[in-house]
Amino acid sequence: MRKKVSTRKHSYNRTTTRKTKRSKSNLFWWFLVVCFFGLILYLGYHYRGGLAYYLGLKSNKINSQTAEEKRISDIRNVQVLEKSNGKSVGIDVSEYQGKISWSYVDTLEQQYPIQFVFIRATVGKDRKDRKFDQNWAGAKKNKMIRGAYHYYRPNENSIEQARLFIKTVNLQKGDLPPVVDLEKLAKNQSIQNLKLGLRRWLQAVEAHYQVKPIIYTGERYYDDFLKEEFSDYLFWIANYNFYREEMKDNWLFWQFTEKATVPGIKGNVDVNIYNGDLQQLQHITLEE
Repeated sequence: MRKKVSTRKHSYNRTTTRKTKRSKSNLFWWFLVVCFFGLILYLGYHYRGGLAYYLGLKSNKINSQTAEEKRISDIRNVQVLEKSNGKSVGIDVSEYQGKISWSYVDTLEQQYPIQFVFIRATVGKDRKDRKFDQNWAGAKKNKMIRGAYHYYRPNENSIEQARLFIKTVNLQKGDLPPVVDLEKLAKNQSIQNLKLGLRRWLQAVEAHYQVKPIIYTGERYYDDFLKEEFSDYLFWIANYNFYREEMKDNWLFWQFTEKATVPGIKGNVDVNIYNGDLQQLQHITLEE
C-alpha cells in the first residue's frame, strides 16, 4: 500500500514565502515614499529663500512689493551674492529708474561694491532712452565701469537699429563692449530671418567699434534659439529662478534679480554678476 504524503507543510511554506515577499515589497515602497517626501522637504528648506522670491515674483505687480516680499527677495539676493563671492557685481538701468543720484550708487546690501553698470541707450530703430545722456555721464563721473545696450525689436530693420545705436553711443577707453538686448520673437518673420537680422546688427556694430558685441537674453531663449548659431559671441544671461544659485561657466554676465535696492536709485534695480573679478572685468573693456 502506497504511503500518502502530506502536502500541508509545503503549502504552509509557500504561503509564508508569499507573505514574506509581500511584506518586503511593502517595506520597499514605503521606503521610497519616505525618501521622496524627505527629498521634497530638503529641497524646500534648501531653496526656501529662492522659492519664496520666485513665487513672489510671479504674483507681484511691477514696482509694488510688500514688506515681506521685499525681505524675502533681499534674502535670496544675499544668498546668491555670497555664493558668488569674489566676482564683480554690477547693475543695469534705463529711464524706468527715473533720476539717479549717481554719487550714492556705491554698494549693494551694504557690503558688495557696485563696480559696473549697463545703461540702456536705444530702443528699436527710432527711440533713444530718455535718461541715457544723464546716466552715461553720471556713471562716468562716479568712476564706474560702464556699458551701453540696445533693446532690439525683431520686427524692425536691423541696420537702422544699428545706425541709431552707433549715432547715440560714443564708447571710450575703459568702457564695456556694446550689448544687444534680445528678448522677444518676431511677429511677422521667421526665426531664421530674425537670426539673420540679429547677425547684421552685430556685424555692423562690431565694424564700427572694432569689438565683438555681447548678447543679452533669457536662458531659455538662449538655449532654444541662439546657443548653436551664435556660439562665437559672449552672452549675458537673465535667469531669476529660485533653483539657480550660481552662474554657468559659459555665461559672461548673469542677471539674477530685478528686485534689488541700491542707494541713489528709487524702486527696484536689476543686479548682475560678472564671471570673474574686477581685474578680469577691466581686461574685457575697450583699449582705445
